[in-house]
Formats: sequence, C-alpha cells, structure tokens
Amino acid sequence: MACFQMGSCHAVPMTLFKNNRNKVCKAILDNSQESLKLSSGQLIILLEGGKDQSLYNTDVDYVFRQESYFQYMFGAKEPGCYGIVNIDVNTGQATSVLFVPRLPEEYETWMGALLKPEEFKAMYEVDEVYYVDDLEAYLEKTTPKLILTLSGTNSDSGLTMQPPEFAGKDKYVTNCDLLYPIISECRVIKSKEEIEVLRYVAKVSSDAHIKVMQFIRPGRMEFEGESLFLHHAYSVGGCRHASYTCICGSGVNSAILHYGHAGAPNNRPIQDGEMCLFDMGANYCGYAADITCSFPANGKFTEDQKLIYNAVLAARNAVMETARDGVSWVDMHKLAGKVLLEQLKAGGMLTGDVDEMLEAGLSGVFQPHGLGHLIGLDVHDVGGYLPTEPRRPSEAWLSKLRFARILKAGMYVTIEPGCYFIRQLMDKALADPQIRKYINVEVFERFRNFGGVRIEDDVLITKTGTENFAIVPRTVEEIEATMAAK
Repeated sequence: MACFQMGSCHAVPMTLFKNNRNKVCKAILDNSQESLKLSSGQLIILLEGGKDQSLYNTDVDYVFRQESYFQYMFGAKEPGCYGIVNIDVNTGQATSVLFVPRLPEEYETWMGALLKPEEFKAMYEVDEVYYVDDLEAYLEKTTPKLILTLSGTNSDSGLTMQPPEFAGKDKYVTNCDLLYPIISECRVIKSKEEIEVLRYVAKVSSDAHIKVMQFIRPGRMEFEGESLFLHHAYSVGGCRHASYTCICGSGVNSAILHYGHAGAPNNRPIQDGEMCLFDMGANYCGYAADITCSFPANGKFTEDQKLIYNAVLAARNAVMETARDGVSWVDMHKLAGKVLLEQLKAGGMLTGDVDEMLEAGLSGVFQPHGLGHLIGLDVHDVGGYLPTEPRRPSEAWLSKLRFARILKAGMYVTIEPGCYFIRQLMDKALADPQIRKYINVEVFERFRNFGGVRIEDDVLITKTGTENFAIVPRTVEEIEATMAAK
C-alpha cells in the first residue's frame, strides 16, 4: 500500500486522498445536480498545485509546502503539478489524473532521480499520470462538458484564490465558483484516516511541549524553547514543518497574542517569577497541530499566577464538558467568557453581576480573541464562514470568532480560552465608565505587568462530547510535577 511516511513515523495511506476525492465528487453530485444542468457526459474538477517560490530575486527557494486543497485531493509533495478528477454524471464514477512537470535531464544531476509517470502513479495511487505539457491534449481527448476550477476567499486571511490558467482554457465551459464552498465543507468534517494523522501530529506536539516545559528555567532565552520544540518535532516525529511561527512569550510578552514574528523573534531572557505562554504546533503530511501551554518559568505557581491560570482552566473545562454535536460555537464562546468572569470576580478583581459584565463586553478586555478555530490542513482551517453558515457576529467581543457554526461530529477545533493583561485594553477599560464600574482597580492594576495565560487544546467533536488530542499537563499540580521531573 502506498503511503507518505518519514522514516518509521506514522504512515499516511494514499487511500486517505482517494477517499477525499470520492467525498468531494459525491458532494458535488448530491448538492449541485440542478445547478450543473448536466444530464449526461463528463464533468471535470481541475486543480492546480502549489509552485516553488524563490526568496525574493535569489536562486534560493523556500522549502516547498503543497497548496492545501491540492494536498487534500492528491497528497502530492512535488511543486508544479495539476490534478484532474473525472466524474461521470450518469454513474457517479470518478477517476483521478495527476500531471507532473516534465523536468530536464540536468535535474537529475542537481536534485536526484527523474521519476517516470508510472512511478508517480504507484506513489500516489492515482488512475493516470501525464506531464503538465500534456494537459491541453488530454482535455481535447476527454471533451468535458464542464470544468470546475477553484476560486474563493479565505475568511481568515481575506485573500482570494484565483482560478488556474491552462492552455486551451477558452475552448471549454468553466465554473470557478461552485467548487470552493463544496470542497471547503468536505474539509470541515474529518475522515477516520485524517483523524489518525491529526492524532499523531498532536501527540508529537504534546511530547515536544513537555520537553520544553522541563527544559525552561529562569535565564534561558525564549527562542531556546522554540528550538527544542522544533528539534523534537522533526527528529522524533518526522515533522519537517511547523504549522505556524512558534509563539514563545514570557513575562509581558505572554500577553502578545501573536508574539514571535520577525520583529519580536522570541528573543527575551526568561525571568524568575514570570509566566511563560508557549503556543507551538508541528505539521505532518500537511496536517496541523496547534497547542498552547502556560506555565511558571521557575516551575512553581505564585498565588496570583494560580488565580489567573485556574480561571482560564475553569473556562476551558466548562467548554470541554459542554461542547458536542448540535451545540452552538458562539454559545461556547459566551460560556467560556462567563466562567472566566465568575472566576475573576471570586478572586476579587471584579464586582457586580456577571451576566451584565458579559453583556457589556467585559470578557473581551481579558480575552480579545475567539474561543478557537477549525483546524486541519491549515492551522486556521477553511469552512468558518461559508455562504450557507451563520455570519460573523457583529458584537465587538464576538466579532473575532473565526467561525459561528453549530458544531458537528467530525469537526476538529481548538478550544483556547485565555486571560491577558494588555496595556492598551486595560487603559481603554478603565477609561470607559460602563466597564470600569465592574473593576476593582487596585487588584486589576496589580496584574498590569503579569502578561497572560492561554490553554489551547486540539479537540475532536463527537456525537456525545469531545475527545482531546493534546496530551499535556493541565492542572497546577500536574504542571509543577512535570517541571520538577526535569
């Protein structure tokens, strides 16, 4: 059986991608027969894979990562490919064709063996393989009645994928709008094979997080934690890529939601008595993990650190116990916010009616991001705001939600409540009488340089509840015991 595998690490069967193709074909025929207006004949899905990208105008390329929709359908690791899925409208039968670049003989000198089409066919378990320059002739031979190409706007980035260009395109009827919402929805619900890859990469990432927690101590640099995570994920787990830039914030940096970027490259010495917030996830065969651990740099929580950490943990636990098939994700965000405010009130930071605080948007002062997001082949996976799904909420404290859907069994999401003390948001809250009235200013100000806490798990939604793939210490006692064992 053909598979993707790094050494002796998890084997990803090529049947995963064949099953994805069949799933998409079925969804097209089930949902679009009327709009397709095809009673017979050949329907084609035509996708373009990712391309090599140079570092500006140099001859150095970025390490290639396949475009996610193409990965979902074909699992091909090479750049410059095209893929076709032929669908017989009468029978529903589908066949797959991969088109690979025709490379010059010199390629073999610099880059290794030139594989023949039959070798690619065996590697990816597709029905046929041709060279990219054969695509025009293939379409002329096939004479499709309609070609579906892919174009759509990502609701997280706001960027629009343009439909592929190919020789002879003007000879055919093409549709670049129908496929995007269908294939995106197919990606939302994970298959059994996908779930096993996600389980694997989450376990690799969890183990790497534990290694980092046991390594970190006052005096280490933040980037040392990043380095150790990446080393473990690759050397032990076979994960060549991270799913996103590692966030390794300590002290006040732990309140910077997307710390670790080029302008702030995890380059601060970690101080005694500070909290660390490390948000890191490995990537295997294109599938992502996204896990955050928050812990004290010296391995022992102070009372103030316990207050904030346990408040976030209580919010996380409430969602984990309530989320399941049929539950509103917006309601889960509200639940997390309410529990967080209740805990902060019990700790003396807030006063007044919690429901009124929630309605006033106070929880957004402490957690300005959404509760979590879909995750899969993209760390912020597609499917959040498709045309058939609820629109983004307009309220300020809900507007950052990356999706507002009703949860379905088979969805894979992050659950990541947090509590941060961000100077700008603190000042804004204190300047607003409708927010300030709920705040015990003396206690609030005590935390001005605290930083933040986030607890992020990778969670499969089931009919009856949740299954957490992030296997890391979560309670204060578990974290202290783990760090003491270093």
